[in-house]
Amino acid sequence: MAAALNRSRKTAPPPFTPRAKIDLAAVISCLERQERSFDEELIRSTHDFSLERHKDQKRRSGEPYFTHPLYVAYLLADWGFDELCVAVGMLHDVLEDTLTSPEVLAERFGDEIAELVDGVTKIGRHEYVRKDQVQAETFRKLILASVEDIRVILVKLADRLHNMMTLEHMPAEARERISRETMEIYAPIAHRLGMSKVQGELEDLAFYHLQPERYAELVTGLQQRMKVSKGMTHRIRDQLRRRLREAGIEAEIGSRVKHLRSIYRKLRQRGIDISGLYDYLAYRIITERTQDCYAALGVVHQNWRPVPGRFKDYIAMPKPNMYQSLHTTVLAREGEPFEVQIRTAEMDRVAEQGIAAHWRYKHGQESKSTVDAGIVWLRQLLEWQKEVPDPRNFLATLKVDLYPDEVYAFSPKGDVFSFPRGATPLDFAYRIHTEVGHGCVGALVNGRMVPLKTPLQNGDIVEILTKKRGEPKRDWLQYVVTSRAKSKIRNWLNAQQKKESMEIGRRALEKELRRYRVAPKRVYESEALQEYLTSEGLARVEDMLSRIGFGTLSAQVVASRVLSEEQLAQEEEPGRLRQVVNRVLPFGSSAVSVRGHGDLLAYLAKCCNPLPGEEIVGFITRGRGVSVHSARCKNVENLLYNPEREIEVTWAKPRDEVYPVVLDIVTEDRPGMLARLTEVVAKNGANIRQIEAEAIETGRGLIEVVMEVRDQKHLRKIREGIEAVAGVIDVSRKQGPLRGSPQPSG
Repeated sequence: MAAALNRSRKTAPPPFTPRAKIDLAAVISCLERQERSFDEELIRSTHDFSLERHKDQKRRSGEPYFTHPLYVAYLLADWGFDELCVAVGMLHDVLEDTLTSPEVLAERFGDEIAELVDGVTKIGRHEYVRKDQVQAETFRKLILASVEDIRVILVKLADRLHNMMTLEHMPAEARERISRETMEIYAPIAHRLGMSKVQGELEDLAFYHLQPERYAELVTGLQQRMKVSKGMTHRIRDQLRRRLREAGIEAEIGSRVKHLRSIYRKLRQRGIDISGLYDYLAYRIITERTQDCYAALGVVHQNWRPVPGRFKDYIAMPKPNMYQSLHTTVLAREGEPFEVQIRTAEMDRVAEQGIAAHWRYKHGQESKSTVDAGIVWLRQLLEWQKEVPDPRNFLATLKVDLYPDEVYAFSPKGDVFSFPRGATPLDFAYRIHTEVGHGCVGALVNGRMVPLKTPLQNGDIVEILTKKRGEPKRDWLQYVVTSRAKSKIRNWLNAQQKKESMEIGRRALEKELRRYRVAPKRVYESEALQEYLTSEGLARVEDMLSRIGFGTLSAQVVASRVLSEEQLAQEEEPGRLRQVVNRVLPFGSSAVSVRGHGDLLAYLAKCCNPLPGEEIVGFITRGRGVSVHSARCKNVENLLYNPEREIEVTWAKPRDEVYPVVLDIVTEDRPGMLARLTEVVAKNGANIRQIEAEAIETGRGLIEVVMEVRDQKHLRKIREGIEAVAGVIDVSRKQGPLRGSPQPSG
């Protein structure tokens, strides 16, 4: 990919680069444009302090390190935030990258700034080793710190945007990891805060680094399309201006090309190339009053035929991130569709700046009593995150909440609720109340009984049918998409399963104790058991019994630790459970080992087929040993509803083994394509087990290749070679069981 990346960048420059010659004067100039008083001395003193502390440090590019905090401060000022936020941006790295202490900061700049800088710094500090836990815990801290003060998340957004602008100096693997993290977390956070400009810049930069060839092709194709349609673009803009003037509506008319990542997403969804996309350009009508927006909409529909199903009224029903506008798609005379967005100047300011447009302050400080609509979702996250013990579970559900709400449903009383696309009546039930969700037995949608897994549509009227003492079902986790519903269901299931595991553990331990002719009651009341619990970090006997029931702790180990030598000598018959299990379970894998439990069998789960080098997670199964999944496996989220089943696993030392993977390759229909692809695979030392090809649309084909690779690095090298083949459109790794190879799941 590195070679492809370099080729692409010669013809397609990055979408955004840092503005040249940013200095203290530029930061102060941005603050002056806000037309409100600010403490210029504070900005100058934080600038001088940060410059002095970072004076001997360099970035990977060779530039002085201080260029980074200075640019972060500039971005925050340019976005419209107050001097306190800008000051924190200027200082955000001094605790982590210099010898400065929080006490020194507090003495120099006050407790509030010191606490904010410390909050930003702590987000990146963690005590975990595994990368998936590191990322998850980082974002948990990010959300929690931001609930206390939203400026924490704003500084992190500015920090990430400047890092993305200068990412080319990082190694290829780091660029991919940081870009994916940006696409999955930071860009959606910017969206939820209404900062569409920042969101678009983050997404386009991530797209540029993750898919450089697709990016270059799109830039070239878009430039060609704009040259061809330049005359039509000017004609439509002039017609809009003339028709609105004739109707007595004062408005500004503009147009803009949509963000590249947004365009590419549409191309993928519709299965077309750039020549088949027409609504890449959006015309924007800015009016003075809300009523003028609807009047302008009438003018547009009178002069151009609207496309059915493509009108959205976000003025009457704003998006959760405060966005308001009318959207409609109409047909030009040439038959090409184009989009028109209509809103007031205030709505346009909010659409571009988001929470910055609503930045409330009192005597130079943010009013913490103000509950802004843009951060209500952060406060909701604070409520349910306490019930999610595993940080990766928190991250998985957070990702759902970060994406835009697109469905609006009503209660019979007329209350409106917004949900992510794909939400079901169960999500609706848990939005109303936890007990309503637990007791849900059915749902009426628009007066008609529907299955609980039915996706809700815009405008649905939902009535939930309940019964007392209802019990959630485990398969409900497959039916809900909102974090609130998932966490409530998992919490209930976890409590129920813990009760069951405690009873199983109690029976197992008491059976083991009877082999030594020891009364269980005497053991439960013994000092030896209390010492054992303390040494293992267990608060109660019930926690130990639960672990035994889940299989993460054996009754034999407990007995050997709490019984005396004389009691152990009374054993009736040595246990043979491990030997029996080893004979019954032949599917163990020598590629992985279970930390601290060398005698536990482990096997690679076929739902994701993890490769050496990938982050992996182990889950104890009932009677099948430990199933090992990729940390990115779709099934991991559901398995994490009960974290006591998880057990740490690692890859064993490298062996001469190969592992099957499936690649889906979308290509243009060109002669000799199969031959070129198989040649690439063979040159990279991989064996093709199976290959199939089929036409998926005019001029395109899908090739599925089952091959054997040594590890993740080997696979990455093969993918880079395939992506470099002319005519290859997309390469993705397919998850799921291989044909003809059934495997127990976790």
